[in-house]
Amino acid sequence: MRFEEVIGQVAAKERLLEAHRSGRVSHAQLLSGPQGSQGLPLALAFAQYLCCARPEASDSCGQCPSCKKYQKMVHPDLHFVFPVVKTPSLKNPVSKDFLPRWREFVLDEPRHTLARWLSKLANENKQGGIFAQEAEEIIKTLNLKTYESEYKVMVVWLPELMNPSAANKLLKVLEEPPPKTLFLLVSQEPEQLLQTILSRVQHTRLPKLDDASLGRALGERHQVGPGQLDYLLRVADGDYVKALEALDSARASSEDFRNFSEWMRMCYGVKVPEVMAWVEEMASIGREGQKQFLLYALRMVRESFALNLAPAHHGQLVHLAQEEMAFAQRFAPFIRGSNVAQIAAELDLAHTHIERNAANKIVLLDLSLKMMRCLKT
Repeated sequence: MRFEEVIGQVAAKERLLEAHRSGRVSHAQLLSGPQGSQGLPLALAFAQYLCCARPEASDSCGQCPSCKKYQKMVHPDLHFVFPVVKTPSLKNPVSKDFLPRWREFVLDEPRHTLARWLSKLANENKQGGIFAQEAEEIIKTLNLKTYESEYKVMVVWLPELMNPSAANKLLKVLEEPPPKTLFLLVSQEPEQLLQTILSRVQHTRLPKLDDASLGRALGERHQVGPGQLDYLLRVADGDYVKALEALDSARASSEDFRNFSEWMRMCYGVKVPEVMAWVEEMASIGREGQKQFLLYALRMVRESFALNLAPAHHGQLVHLAQEEMAFAQRFAPFIRGSNVAQIAAELDLAHTHIERNAANKIVLLDLSLKMMRCLKT
């Protein structure tokens, strides 16, 4: 990965580059920041830069043999430590046992979160950790000579998940590292690390991503238009992961929005035959789809009520995509203090009934008739 592929974090990039230019690259670096702040991509970009055969002033060349191996994460002097899970066949797991899946996760998945990684391991219900035997592997690996590069690089992702035994053994390596060894620790909760570890690393704190950098990445990488961009930036609050999750949600909810807006127009107009046809259509999408729709409807009601209460501050209070906002501005006057609690209660009750396998057509028709009355209240 090259620095140009890392979203934002201009100051952190310059600090790392300056350390290299001045010949003061600390053997142990800690990059810490909130979720979505690009800690892991930044660590990989710095490692690739240090090992590049033809580095440029502000980035690796991307073309030399070392860079090409780094871009596939198969360089022989690049090593990883990350949370793993115990399985029936792996009682004492270490990172190298999961390395092929780790490479797929990092290269193919822009959302580098613990939950997604554990899901990749098909053990999302288990708690991941870095166990004592991992420290033994670190020592064994770093005692080997470098194969191709000047540095042996050890990237440790989420070191706060090391158990006490692993943390204490890592501390000993940090105190007396092998020559030309570079540790890059990427943390989201550095306060969970041992103070003795913190005292032995050069700490670079990563802030939330700025809106300009995040917006540019969303536009270029995910084809987000200007209308949707403002909404995503408000929801993300500098978190690339949140921005992508909100984008996924917006795309998934487009059909829910169509159903909701048509349903509300029919209910307000007391168009019973059209509502009955809508119920037939909704009954065909399955219970999970119906439950998702009802949760979406609850969100739209909440957002519309907030818009009705404080229209001048909707930018801070209401998080809706452009199409949803256009509808909500017309719909909000009908969601008032006199009916919002009843509407929300009816939607919640319908969700419960669907979840408990009640006859969905009866539930949806009964809900629709109640909505007709509530919207007139």
